[in-house]
Amino acid sequence: MSNTAKIRRQGGATVFSIPPALLKMLGADVGTELALIVDNGALVATPLKTKKRYTLAELLEGADEMVALNKQAADWEAGAPVGNEVL
Repeated sequence: MSNTAKIRRQGGATVFSIPPALLKMLGADVGTELALIVDNGALVATPLKTKKRYTLAELLEGADEMVALNKQAADWEAGAPVGNEVL
């Protein structure tokens, strides 16, 4: 696949656009960081590892266990001293 892009000035930066089809081929999206190198006069862009994006369900996985742990921690704070704790 061959495309062309024109380098232009935008604000204080020099930029060019990457067509959506090429972004898809790179496995990149808006916000993806690219490592840029020049190899025999060719610009080579390689996406850096991206941070995993979690769904809400993944983030809340195990939340039920946290309720039990928080209750257990509250019980410890409410209990009577058993040794030489500083009050």
